[in-house]
Amino acid sequence: MDVPLWLALVVVGVLGVKLIRPPWWLIAVLLLGGYLLADSLLTPVIDPVLK
Repeated sequence: MDVPLWLALVVVGVLGVKLIRPPWWLIAVLLLGGYLLADSLLTPVIDPVLK
């Protein structure tokens, strides 16, 4: 069974928010921080760690 990555991330995110109940500002900071970090000068340093 092949599941698209975006669908798996959405399911894990929704379940995590429902079960753990983190504050919304923390979710926003993590999403915005991840988005900004992915397009920063640190990308070549982070990329090998994530692979």
